[in-house]
Amino acid sequence: MHIPDGFLDTKTWIGMGCVSTVFLGAAVRTANKKISEKHIPLLGVMAAFVFAAQMFNFPVGGGTSGHFMGATLISILLGPWASVLIMTTVLTVQCLIFQDGGLTALGANIFNMGVAGGFFGYYVNAIIRLFAQGRKGLFIGGFTAAWCSIVLSATCCAIELSISGAAPLKIVLSAMAGIHAVIGIGEGFITVATLSLITRVRPDLLELQKI
Repeated sequence: MHIPDGFLDTKTWIGMGCVSTVFLGAAVRTANKKISEKHIPLLGVMAAFVFAAQMFNFPVGGGTSGHFMGATLISILLGPWASVLIMTTVLTVQCLIFQDGGLTALGANIFNMGVAGGFFGYYVNAIIRLFAQGRKGLFIGGFTAAWCSIVLSATCCAIELSISGAAPLKIVLSAMAGIHAVIGIGEGFITVATLSLITRVRPDLLELQKI
C-alpha cells in the first residue's frame, strides 16, 4: 500500500501532503496536552513493533503479498492521534532509509494509513464496544476495526491513484479493495492476538487515557 514516487501527480501529492501536515500538527498539539509518563515508553514500543511487523509479508495469492499495518492496534491502545504520530514516524523512516514508499507520496501514505486507518479503526472499534462488552467486545471490535481500516486505507490509495491518472478508478479500486479485503483478515488476526496477549500480561495498558 506504500505509494512510490511517480504514481501521484503534483496536485495530488502536494494536496495530500498539506492535509497530512495539518493532521500531524493537530496530533502534536493534542499529544502535548494529554501525554503522560506512562504513554512515552508505550509510544516507543508501539512504533518499534509496527515497524518490525511491517517488515514481514504474508502471501495473499496471485503473486501478491500483504503486511501488518498497525494503525488500528495503535488507536485502540493509545488513541487516533497517537496513530498519526507513530505511523508518521514509521512511514518516514521506511521512506528515507528503506525506500519503501516515495518521498513525494509520503503525505498520501501518512493520510491513508495513519489518519484514515487510525481514526476509522478507532471509531469502528468504539461503536462495536458499545454493544459488546468485555474481552469478547475487545476482540470482535479489534478484528472488525482492523479489517475495515485496511480496506479504507486501500480505497483512499485507489482514489488518489485514479485522480492522478495512474489507472481508472473502476480497475484500481476493485484491485486494491479486493486484495486488501483478504489482507485485512491477517491484519485482524494479528490485532486480536496482540490484544489477547496484552489482556493477559498488561491489562492496565487498555485503560490508559487515549491521545
